[in-house]
Amino acid sequence: MENGSRRRLPRLRAAIQLGFLLWVVGIGIRFGLFINAAAHNLPAPAVSRPPGVEGFLPIGALASLKYWLLNGTMHPVHPAALVIFLSILLVSLVAKKSFCSWICPIGTLSDLAQRLGMRLFGRSFRIWRPLDRVLRSSKYLLLFFFIKIILLDMPKEALAAFLDTPYWAAADIKMLTFFTAISGTTLAVLTLLVLLSLVYHQFWCRYLCPYGALLGLVSSASPFKIRRDPSCCTGCRRCSTACPAQLTVHRSLTVFSPECTGCLSCVASCPEQGALVMGLGNRYRHLPLWVYPSVVVVTYLGGIGLGMASGHWHSILTYADYQQLVPLVPFLSH
Repeated sequence: MENGSRRRLPRLRAAIQLGFLLWVVGIGIRFGLFINAAAHNLPAPAVSRPPGVEGFLPIGALASLKYWLLNGTMHPVHPAALVIFLSILLVSLVAKKSFCSWICPIGTLSDLAQRLGMRLFGRSFRIWRPLDRVLRSSKYLLLFFFIKIILLDMPKEALAAFLDTPYWAAADIKMLTFFTAISGTTLAVLTLLVLLSLVYHQFWCRYLCPYGALLGLVSSASPFKIRRDPSCCTGCRRCSTACPAQLTVHRSLTVFSPECTGCLSCVASCPEQGALVMGLGNRYRHLPLWVYPSVVVVTYLGGIGLGMASGHWHSILTYADYQQLVPLVPFLSH
């Protein structure tokens, strides 16, 4: 990879992140218009319901995954939630935890917060390393909690009963009201997270996101790895300084850590030709710039496209069903 190509990596990632962020914003606006029409009992909505909104229902998707594994069929109420969940897992299996650094809107907003923090404070701060290790375990504990109560403890009958309830049917509406009718407590928590993200890069992603913890564990099986060629490396440590996950890349021949998001910040910062690459397979292999991000995007969109083509994308809920569900939401939120 040439030096000029490496310097273009941050801009390429930012462009892909921005594209997916705008896509998500568009989905949110479209869903808001759909629900507004249902809330006012209009004869027909101005736009159809976007199934992609179900990507914001990861806990329900975990329940849907168990239902699929036990019954061999996808639950029809919110099938896109499971399709998106499986697509994200597939991306992590193939191309590291790249969903977090190339696609996830939360990851994108975290990066924007970090850049704003740099403008405000002139630097990024790091938590004391022993405390950092303790805090990083929090997201794995949260992941274990959800896996235990849903995948391990929830009986088959209770699982089916939950997925057939109005509570699950209205999960996307409740998610929307989380943002449109935000409570004081929620606003305070979100404000605190934003402030912490200004000071500490990717605070939510690094310490609290159970989704990221799961993807990190899955990514251990990915054939893509950051690989360092010691014969070209000068030990300048720019790679480790640039790493948002605070990994000591300059000491590793191959980065195996589940914290690595495949953002390629270390590769972009390396001043030596061929010293650091995103390698494929067990050997040090030099890949063109476009290969890795293309694999990330194509794998994600391909998984979603497969779900659409197989008929597991649109919910069985009709517009009339949503007209009946909207008034029930305040009673289903407790």
